[in-house]
Amino acid sequence: MTITDPTPDMPARKGMGVDTVKWIATAIQLVGYGLTGAGITPWNVWAFFVGIILWFAVGMMWKDKAIMVVHVGAFISLLIGYLNT
Repeated sequence: MTITDPTPDMPARKGMGVDTVKWIATAIQLVGYGLTGAGITPWNVWAFFVGIILWFAVGMMWKDKAIMVVHVGAFISLLIGYLNT
């Protein structure tokens, strides 16, 4: 038995491309981590918000509820923390 597609449940990637959105989101989140490490606030939080929103969009493109749920949770946690400072 041979499996030709390791992700048969994933929809085809079209348009701007999920890979493009994923890498942009990843780069922005890494910037957020770097800003956090450097103590640069609130810019770090804004970078995380953008990365979270883009990763949520990836979840929607893939119809992957786990990715969407984890990023809604991250968004809510970050928002509550930001509002309480």
